[in-house]
Amino acid sequence: MEKVAIIGVGMTKFGEHWDKGLRQLIAEAGAMAVNEAGIDGKDIQAIYGGNMSAGRFIGQEHIGALIADAIGLTPIPSTRVEAACASGGLALREAYISVAGGTYDVVVAGGVEKMTDVYTEQVSMTLGGAGDQEWEVFHGATFPSLYALIAKRHMHDYGTTEEQMARVAVKNHSNAAKNPLAQFPFEVTIEDVMGSTKVAEPLKVLDCSPITDGAAAVILANERIARKVCEDPVWIIGSGHATDTLALHDRRSITTLDASVLAAKKAMAQAKVTHKDIKVAEVHDCFTIAEICALEDIGFVKKGEGGKAEEDGMFDLNSTVSVNTSGGLKACGHPVGATGIKQAVEISWQLRGRAGKRQVSNADIGLAHNVGGSGATALVHILSREAK
Repeated sequence: MEKVAIIGVGMTKFGEHWDKGLRQLIAEAGAMAVNEAGIDGKDIQAIYGGNMSAGRFIGQEHIGALIADAIGLTPIPSTRVEAACASGGLALREAYISVAGGTYDVVVAGGVEKMTDVYTEQVSMTLGGAGDQEWEVFHGATFPSLYALIAKRHMHDYGTTEEQMARVAVKNHSNAAKNPLAQFPFEVTIEDVMGSTKVAEPLKVLDCSPITDGAAAVILANERIARKVCEDPVWIIGSGHATDTLALHDRRSITTLDASVLAAKKAMAQAKVTHKDIKVAEVHDCFTIAEICALEDIGFVKKGEGGKAEEDGMFDLNSTVSVNTSGGLKACGHPVGATGIKQAVEISWQLRGRAGKRQVSNADIGLAHNVGGSGATALVHILSREAK
């Protein structure tokens, strides 16, 4: 099995791009990644592109071919990867597997979504497709309402408070304020969150990630190429992928995402690391309760202790483990197909010491956690400054 490294990364600003289409976003992120990698485009042998629903957002399918066309890499094979909000994370895993298995030497893993060209109601309906259309969406369940159910049960079982969930938003906005590529680079207070408009009780507007346009890309290479062309490669030392039932009501527990638990165990076992080794993590905080559940499911704290740990500052910048230094989905933004790749870009910047004002001290091992839907798909990747 080949060792696999990230040798170049690229990312657009996340936000509402009224002046850019899907092609432009892809080309911008892809060009950045290729240029940073210092390779000729002719060296790239395959593309894996995460995209959830361009067909419904902009009326465009056949995204694999569009990506290759947009970045001038035809005729190499280009595959569109879809796993709802985990499309980017799954694209990264498929790209990793293709290099680790020796099929290719150099590949691109990217993600893109253009979400703001349709009305909010259409966005909500499209995102609903990440859940169970027959048993959830048809009966009126939106994603905020599904995560509201998770939040209410977590509050009932473990005493988690709305203020503790609000603390997640405060932390992530504080990090986003240090990130020039974030959609919402400003700070908020607990009072701001608590006073924001209710969406699905107990979740409020400032508990929810936004509708976002954006793209991100990484270049992966085997060890021979990576050591030849890159002074500071970031190594993917663990990769885990798991699935669960599509509908929330069929789960063993609605406050534990079993797919996240298993994906994290697989990735950490492969990487031969413990939670104490991880200095920085990007986790899937589509809603504030989702971050709390993720940190419990991955194992940074015991089940039920996530809210208190957030309140105590355990996951603040340069605390026990720095979580969502980019601002997370909550404040950096959530262009659903691109999020999993953005997480890898942020961890790469952190491990290379290139994260600017949000830089984590002595960051040498990081974790990226990406979830599809309400937890039916989960991906976890462990990245390191050193090859293992």
